Amino acid sequence: MVIAWIVLGLGLLYFELHHLALYALFGAIGAFAAGVTAIVFPDAIVVQLLVAVVVTLLGVVAVRPFARAAIQKNRPGGHVAHGVHGGIVGQTAFTLDEVGTVQQVGHVRLSGERWLAVSGSQQVIPARTEVTVMAVTGTTLVVWPTHELFDHPPGISPLLLESTLLDASQLEAAQLEAAHDEGRPDPEDNGSST
Repeated sequence: MVIAWIVLGLGLLYFELHHLALYALFGAIGAFAAGVTAIVFPDAIVVQLLVAVVVTLLGVVAVRPFARAAIQKNRPGGHVAHGVHGGIVGQTAFTLDEVGTVQQVGHVRLSGERWLAVSGSQQVIPARTEVTVMAVTGTTLVVWPTHELFDHPPGISPLLLESTLLDASQLEAAQLEAAHDEGRPDPEDNGSST
């Protein structure tokens, strides 16, 4: 059982390195604590589970808020995002392929990640164009060519931006179509063939 706890702890550490939310870190610490408990009490699996849960919860509740605040306080520059979409709107990205309307969903690269995107200007945006994120609808970014933003100061009126937001059913259909075009399985498909 010791090996299982160590493998779980290492897996959680690997996950934490990619997300840096400090939840998996305390899960890993809890798993390692359960591993130590497994060395002392090899047959007490319930005790091992309790140690893992208690250590994880204590870390998340008592230590994580202070650790997170210290990390953000000492962060040199950079953009700190508050909320799910709060840090994305206003950021610049680059189109990876043509980005059009809901019927022609494209992709952008933002902070090293690939995102689905639609054009807020209702015009097709060519590949390798710098764009600014104007809104987020689900997991799809509404983008506008950055050069056009500067051509029309002082910016986009809220009414124009509102008119570019997508209906959720249109967006979901476009995302499914984009996934199909990339060869990914349809999330609605349960694997059975009819």
